[in-house]
Amino acid sequence: MKKLVLNVAPFLFAGFLVISCDKNKCHECHYDKNGSEVELGEKCGQELKDLEALGTFTDSTGNYVVHCDEH
Repeated sequence: MKKLVLNVAPFLFAGFLVISCDKNKCHECHYDKNGSEVELGEKCGQELKDLEALGTFTDSTGNYVVHCDEH
């Protein structure tokens, strides 16, 4: 049993690191308006997830598709 725990523990730790790093990922985001890019700046964590889930940005002139790229 001890051997099993010692063999599995590194994989669990590595999985935890991957999950925690993904939580704090950041991307540069923008949308296209009348042929030019409008920068939304760097979005991270939950703010990035919410923006990607919504997929659009709305201002007084309409809705625009948001693009977020890793930097």
